[in-house]
Amino acid sequence: MNDTDTQTWSAKSSAELYGIEEWGGGYFGINNDGNVEVRAPGNGGRTAVALTDIIDGLQQRGLEMPVLLRIENLVDSRISILNDSFAEAIKVTGYKGQYRGAFPIKVNQQSHIVEEIARFGERYNHGLEAGSKAELMIAMSVLQNRESLIVCNGYKDAEFIDLGLQARKLGFKCIFVLETMAEVRLVIERSRELKVDPIIGVRLKLSTKVEGHWAEDSGDRSLFGLTTNQLVDIIDELRDAELLHCLELLHFHLGSQIPNIRSIRAGVLEACRYYIEMVSEGAPLKYMDLGGGLAIDYDGTSSVSGHSRNYSVQEYCVDVVEAIAQQLDAHDLPHPTIVTESGRATVAHTSVLLFNILDVGHFEPGPIPSQLPDNPHEQLSNLWHTLKMIEVNRLQENYNDVIYYRDQVRDCFFRGEINLRDRALAENLCLAGLQQIVALLPEMKRIPPELEALPEQLADIYYGNFSVFQSLPDSWAINQVFPVMPIHRLNEKPTRKATIADLTCDCDGKLDSFAGPEGETNTLSLHPVKDGEEYHLGVFLVGAYQETLGDLHNLFGDTNVASVRINNDGSLDFVHELHGDSIADVLSYVEYDPQSMFRQFRMAAEQAVRDGRISVSERQSMLAAYSESLRGYTYFER
Repeated sequence: MNDTDTQTWSAKSSAELYGIEEWGGGYFGINNDGNVEVRAPGNGGRTAVALTDIIDGLQQRGLEMPVLLRIENLVDSRISILNDSFAEAIKVTGYKGQYRGAFPIKVNQQSHIVEEIARFGERYNHGLEAGSKAELMIAMSVLQNRESLIVCNGYKDAEFIDLGLQARKLGFKCIFVLETMAEVRLVIERSRELKVDPIIGVRLKLSTKVEGHWAEDSGDRSLFGLTTNQLVDIIDELRDAELLHCLELLHFHLGSQIPNIRSIRAGVLEACRYYIEMVSEGAPLKYMDLGGGLAIDYDGTSSVSGHSRNYSVQEYCVDVVEAIAQQLDAHDLPHPTIVTESGRATVAHTSVLLFNILDVGHFEPGPIPSQLPDNPHEQLSNLWHTLKMIEVNRLQENYNDVIYYRDQVRDCFFRGEINLRDRALAENLCLAGLQQIVALLPEMKRIPPELEALPEQLADIYYGNFSVFQSLPDSWAINQVFPVMPIHRLNEKPTRKATIADLTCDCDGKLDSFAGPEGETNTLSLHPVKDGEEYHLGVFLVGAYQETLGDLHNLFGDTNVASVRINNDGSLDFVHELHGDSIADVLSYVEYDPQSMFRQFRMAAEQAVRDGRISVSERQSMLAAYSESLRGYTYFER
């Protein structure tokens, strides 16, 4: 990079580098000041607010980094886009049925998210999906619209079924999706006991296979769903129980984050064949539930990558509506109500993890002395002279020599032939040689495979104030790529290549896979950290699953959380603030009693006073500090 490159760098350059216009979905961009802004849809278009301004407001309210920021407007927008897109698809195709959405609570169980979905979704009759008794109880408490669906998935015991039947008595459209023969018999038994007809659905195991991370959710070996034989048995069981009239829904789920629209269409077409045959068996079906699978573009490539998708929401809706209509029209069957359980596409955009950088580890040499010490070891001298011979047409040979002589010095140190200072000098010379080689790589016509990864091996490590395991568990567990970028200084060219380490002191506690304009990379372009200034990064599209799946690795607890609403005039409403877990909180989660711990510490301090190791005033200071720490944030505090 030269000075001209730096001087011509702009916010547009950063937008292209980080791909924010592609994965941001219109909700995120970079303003002329070089700051990431949230672009919230409103009555007069989109209103933009810089994330740096939101951080200022958070800090004024005592919410320090890291913070999980939720933007309420984006949840509302995603619900509108999904419902409006289906409404438009139904209109243009002449479809005779309706659309009903059901948000899967498991995707983000936080009360503020679910309550907002229920509140805003009421205008669309948008419902909820519950996979457990606890989630069903949430749905029954927050849904006010009796036209909204409650779809009950998962394995169900008698208490679960009783809750759903009570919801039926209250007027809810609560649907039991059956997975096993045992469930159908339990539903029959409990409905007779409570004297209420259930609404029943069946979940099919389709043969259609899909791509992506969750491909095993589809096909013959998928974990959930009924085989064809089991479906026939359930139809017969319901007919014998005189409850076949309750079988109103056909359900299938091909997998989460389906990248290829052709897979979705194939699954719908296969499900339609089952729908047609079930109607011929006498089942009065009214609903076809596609489950989840509507993907979002995490990496901005609009491809069939597992982190992307090759279709828009509008294309998804049109393809689904057309496929169902074409199949059922051929048999003169009424069009069913289409149900989808889109979770990721509903809430992913709404949440951003914000954190600051605490320190940076560099792999660069210190000052190189003008000459070696007197009587240097032969291997140290060889390494020294190797650095004088590095040139572009011999880089592979130069690399081999640098690594060889460095290893020779390490062996000598192990045998006691070289002292600590000479070993340190050799390591510094090695880094100097490797950096010289990296600087010359762009001049090579063809870079040898062994040298291609060298820039990554010498990349900086930026230490972030967060826990991967708590806030971004999917990046560790399934190598999910989330968009990561600085949220400010974007009028400056980022001159450093880096990976990001968290606070957990775990080798897996890192981010080293990033979406880039040329595809996935192992380093991220960042700016040098300035002394005395905070450097903030954002991880975007983290609203789906991450809060629910997070764990307490190293006892780092929940982060601070804030929900904001952006008004049309650009002002902010801080509608929800939640301080993250204290140390006492996380200790109690793992069965420690903070009060008992304090008493034990006080006893130890009192014994130290009796033994003359500390004074009474020192004891008081120690107890105050211990007590304050118990109440403190689990993350790094300046």
